[in-house]
Amino acid sequence: MLYTEVDLNDMTEISVVVPVRDENENIKPFLQRTEKILNSIGKTYEIIFSLDPSSDNTEKIILEEIEKNKNIKLLVFSRRFGQPAATIAGILNCKGSYCVVIDVDLQDPPEIIEQLYKKIIAGYEVVYAKRKDRKGETIFKKIISSFGYFLINKLSDIRIPKDTGDYRIISRKVINHLKELNESHGFLRGMVAFVGFKQTFIEYNRDHRRAGKSKYNKFLGSLKIGFNGLIGFSSRPLFLMSLAGFIIALLSFFLGLWYFFQKILGINLTLGLTTTVILISFFAGVQLLGLGLLGEYVGRIYDEVKKRPKYILDKKINFDD
Repeated sequence: MLYTEVDLNDMTEISVVVPVRDENENIKPFLQRTEKILNSIGKTYEIIFSLDPSSDNTEKIILEEIEKNKNIKLLVFSRRFGQPAATIAGILNCKGSYCVVIDVDLQDPPEIIEQLYKKIIAGYEVVYAKRKDRKGETIFKKIISSFGYFLINKLSDIRIPKDTGDYRIISRKVINHLKELNESHGFLRGMVAFVGFKQTFIEYNRDHRRAGKSKYNKFLGSLKIGFNGLIGFSSRPLFLMSLAGFIIALLSFFLGLWYFFQKILGINLTLGLTTTVILISFFAGVQLLGLGLLGEYVGRIYDEVKKRPKYILDKKINFDD
């Protein structure tokens, strides 16, 4: 197994999972604010950095911080596996009764961890942070993001709340069920929604990135996430392509009838070459779209049947095992 079994007699109260890569400018400011709020809560805690191999001093800085605070832990991967895998690794290796997932760039303020914690101990299994205001994001990104949430919620079998990211707190019950989901594409928002149980949210204002350059693709990032959620949690797009094929075939049949009656009646109203080019281009586009969509599902099946690990760890620092 890629995760360790948690000893319930040695469980901390709050685990904070932080996926990182090339974030040497943000580690110390993040820890200053996060440690302060966790100490004010007054519960036992751990902070787990899940590190994709970095080209800067991120690992070195985290190791220095571990020397100052033994509640800080570090997972280092054998190669870059991406943020979703890093997040899942942190969750599966945490030992808290509750687990917070947060980015290190301080766009999501650590100060609301206390609100998330108070909300979840009131009787919920998941409390996610919903963005009321998204500073520093382009209109294009906001439009793509809204469209992605719309598609997922309309076509998939789960419902993912709009304007939410991975920033949330989940209970040990949810973590245990996440361990049973052996999916190679770790779309956390979809997986948590699939697990279900009693969920709620708090609203907050998202800040500008504090320092460094975002690793998020501002043009394709939201689109990729939305497509991942749609393909990973619904087969309805395949049905829609079948329906589109039926409708197009039906329209083609009536178009054929129209040509036939023109021929019988001696009417010559249809333009020849232009109509042919438009029809061929349209049908070719629909066919390629259908093949591409089918290929996405086949690719997912291929990834799943290989049963490769979601990630491979190079180091586990300051863990008990």
